[in-house]
Amino acid sequence: MAEPGRVPRTESRLVESGAAATDWAEHWDGAYAHGDSTRSWYQQQAVTSLRMLERAGVHPGDALVDVGGGASVFVDGLLESGWTDITVLDVSRIGLQVARDRLGAAGGRVHWLAQDLLSWHPGRTYAAWHDRAVLHFFTAAADRERYRSVLDSATTAGSVAIFGVFSPDGPPSCSGLPVRRYGVEDLGGFLGPTWTLLAAEGEVHHTPAGKTQDFTWAAFRRTA
Repeated sequence: MAEPGRVPRTESRLVESGAAATDWAEHWDGAYAHGDSTRSWYQQQAVTSLRMLERAGVHPGDALVDVGGGASVFVDGLLESGWTDITVLDVSRIGLQVARDRLGAAGGRVHWLAQDLLSWHPGRTYAAWHDRAVLHFFTAAADRERYRSVLDSATTAGSVAIFGVFSPDGPPSCSGLPVRRYGVEDLGGFLGPTWTLLAAEGEVHHTPAGKTQDFTWAAFRRTA
């Protein structure tokens, strides 16, 4: 676990966004530098994420990784619910530090991992994988293939994966980057036959700017 008050150096890579290559860490550090509560993804409570965990049948005694967690309040809800084996991964050091500062001493009970998800080589497996608004940024087929490979490495038969992504009615871009939108069937096709749908629902997220974003939420269990 990282030392209290510190987050490891971010490992990053370049991605193509329009005509120019964008550095993931630089991009998201810049986004968080404007203040977390002003960003479109901000929510006061991670109600849907926590409800999907319950619907998927995972429990506070299970190991969970929140990919792209950044400054999300999801980790607050996990700690309040008694979760004890939590990993939060994000490419942005600034986002992770916002969460650590907010949690104070409680943040010392979380494993903080500052790294690009697609460059990550998990050293263990998790009973629950949680992704709110990360997968939809991987618009290139090679990136989605790498995402699936990392997911497979971080999970095992019986593990649950929960996704919150922009729905087909959601916005085509976010934070200056294009996105790939998903329905429940699209997520199932992305994961393949070794994952079985457990639960799904839609969500209309209200941004701090007063706009709405339509999300698809789905939980799957790995069967092989």
